[in-house]
Amino acid sequence: MIQTSLRHLLSRRVLQRIPFIAAGSSSRRGFSHPSENSSSFADPRPDDERDVNHQGSEAATTISVDRSGLINPIQHCYEPSSDSELVKHLKSIIKFRGGPISVAEYMAEVLTNPKSGFYINRDVFGAEGDFITSPEVSQMFGEMVGVWAMCLWEQMGQPEEVNLIELGPGRGTLMADLLRGASKFEAFTKSLRIHLVECSPTLQKLQSEALKCLDEGNTTGSSTKSAISSLIEAPITWHSAFDQVPSGVPTIVIAHEFYDALPVHQFQRASRGWCEKMVDVTEDSTFRFVLSPQPTPATLLYLMRRLKWAGAEEFTQLEHIEVCPQGMELTEAISKRVGSDGGGALIIDYGQNGIVSDSLQAIRRHKFVSVLDDPGSADLSAYVDFAMVRCSAEEASENVSVHGPITQSEFLGSLGINFRAEALLQSCTEQQAEALRAGYWRLVGDGEAPFWDGPQELAPIGMGTRYLAMAIVNKNQGPPIPFQ
Repeated sequence: MIQTSLRHLLSRRVLQRIPFIAAGSSSRRGFSHPSENSSSFADPRPDDERDVNHQGSEAATTISVDRSGLINPIQHCYEPSSDSELVKHLKSIIKFRGGPISVAEYMAEVLTNPKSGFYINRDVFGAEGDFITSPEVSQMFGEMVGVWAMCLWEQMGQPEEVNLIELGPGRGTLMADLLRGASKFEAFTKSLRIHLVECSPTLQKLQSEALKCLDEGNTTGSSTKSAISSLIEAPITWHSAFDQVPSGVPTIVIAHEFYDALPVHQFQRASRGWCEKMVDVTEDSTFRFVLSPQPTPATLLYLMRRLKWAGAEEFTQLEHIEVCPQGMELTEAISKRVGSDGGGALIIDYGQNGIVSDSLQAIRRHKFVSVLDDPGSADLSAYVDFAMVRCSAEEASENVSVHGPITQSEFLGSLGINFRAEALLQSCTEQQAEALRAGYWRLVGDGEAPFWDGPQELAPIGMGTRYLAMAIVNKNQGPPIPFQ
């Protein structure tokens, strides 16, 4: 009863006191998935070596590997051009190694290479970028996450100091809306020590502008960047990794569309067992997928660990499996921090509550393209395995409890987004109201908006059931809102 009352009290207080900032809506990555494979595969071994590792009583006989469906070249949507610096770098790695690299290493280089990574040197968000995230759709998303954070802070006993950490803050829109919405609640905002985990200098600058930062500089004796947000007069510090954030005080972690960009290893079932999918260079100097001739270290370490957590029925019929080791490691680090310091973490992303089969995708200018097409020019992402997140958290610390996943629609609805939308509609223009309704449907709906009168190709498509929310909290605090 106390938690329920608290939720309604905080939700209504926030909804009444948060200022309105009109926001438009645009297309959104992750609403659909390519229906066809976009790259070709090949066995990297010469023809006379392909039976060497065959096991069983018929090892000496010729075996047949079913490769139907593996070759499916796509039509490129751009004119041929000379190799970029990143493409040259990737080819040099493969040449130096004398063989293909894992999909995870390819993904890491494409997204976060210090010189040419997709996220490093440009703004990839928004209508003018490659994709749009929920905070860019409507201010209500960041406001509802702020309500959740305040409810958790109440459950923690209203500590005088708390680390509020956001992983991969994008343009800083979510955090700006969160702080702006919470600005009327001084006890909460005065407790905040904000930490942003971001490796891109370009995005760090955009985040600083969104949070209206003052007195930027480097902390003494460190390369860490720090500033003061004039939104609530709170200190903000940037870090390149989660483990750089100081520990010892209660922590609230927000990871919105962060896990989906962590590199994944891909595995495929073959006649010789589970093989890892790798990236190689063909004789004509183009990239292609190949299968490892035998189990790789990643097969033995990561795939076997993931299968240990699954039931036999879950993976018996699967031909492909994705595993995210960095997701496991990050979850373990978060769980240990929450278990020792108190607090909790909120993870919102697109994915599923179980083993992920083959979801890796590339998006350029709001359109799906081949994963191997012009590396560094498109975003790469994969579905989040929320069952893996749960198992990693529970295995890492006995002092945490994991709740969810629930749909984004359930999460936002329980926090009062309906009431917030109604309140905003009372004080906006007709143009703002149209954008508000479209943004609201985008966040909580499923399918095309029923009220849309414009061109069908521009109709907002809801992500309410496509995105899931999960919470990891210290056991002493009880189930967080709205996961009771």
